[in-house]
Amino acid sequence: MRLTLREFRPRTGPHERRVVQPGPPLRHTSLRAPEPRGLLTGDHDGLNRLAGLFAFAARSHHTIVHVPLRGTAAAHHAGGGEPVDLVLGHHSHGLRPSAWPELRRGLVRDTPLTVRTDEARTARDAADRERRRHRADCREDLRHTTHARTLFLTGSRGVFADTAMSCAHAAGAGARGGRGSSRADPPSWTASGAWRASPATRAAPRC
Repeated sequence: MRLTLREFRPRTGPHERRVVQPGPPLRHTSLRAPEPRGLLTGDHDGLNRLAGLFAFAARSHHTIVHVPLRGTAAAHHAGGGEPVDLVLGHHSHGLRPSAWPELRRGLVRDTPLTVRTDEARTARDAADRERRRHRADCREDLRHTTHARTLFLTGSRGVFADTAMSCAHAAGAGARGGRGSSRADPPSWTASGAWRASPATRAAPRC
């Protein structure tokens, strides 16, 4: 998949961070905070691009993926909890949610960026994670916390790849094109941090 992104290089103290956002915003996609269950709703284009962003995050250990969602058109029509933005980061990155407001204020000057994700590689990473999750020493899961009207999801390469597959499946199962919503089968998060999906999507269980 070809993704058009905006790349930022904000600094916090002596450290430079790399943050990317989707180029054109996901106008018809919304995310609700887990209260007690989060809900991600979007049209085919939005969920398909989210799948690409999760796939990109899976292979970009040192990059923060920021998806502004709380101001989208869909955010004002979906029910549930408070509209929130989405931030993806690897466990190893060490991003503290409390530091995000300062970092977000530094997202001023951007550089256009185009990347391509490898769907076959994403599927292999997801399948590898699925095989590992039954092992007693498996500690991979998709963890979340909400701070400053932002949902932070942290995970490993395999977890993000598995989530990318779930979003892609939801995009394929929902309406295509225009503003059709895939609300009937959106991915969602419970407050416990487990990844959930309705029966029409492929779930990515915790391990």
